[in-house]
Amino acid sequence: MSILLKGAVGMLFAALALAWIATFAKLIIVPPIQVRIKDYGALIRAHIDLLLMSLLCLALYAVRIPLPTEACWLVVIGGYTNPSLFLLRAFAPEAPSTWIRKTFRLASFTTTTVGFGWVGYSLLQAVP
Repeated sequence: MSILLKGAVGMLFAALALAWIATFAKLIIVPPIQVRIKDYGALIRAHIDLLLMSLLCLALYAVRIPLPTEACWLVVIGGYTNPSLFLLRAFAPEAPSTWIRKTFRLASFTTTTVGFGWVGYSLLQAVP
């Protein structure tokens, strides 16, 4: 279960990095950063998604109900891959929807769904 805590901290740090990138793209303009951000809204969505995924991992860790390690790994992997979809869009919104992108999107959603579903089922099993 410690992977939930470690993953959450990594997601928090990534969200902080995106907050600085967003700041340098809009508020304190740094031209090399500003020109690379094509979809500012998608960058903000990635930032918020990372924060939410981090909070979910922290909440699951704080519950202190033993969870399957594999399920925790799936939650953390999904916690990184889902926001990365927004991040890809922030840098290249006009990129074609190739089979690689579609496969990555499907794998991300599947991983996240299975992980959270497994964790949810495990939590319900622990309720007397």
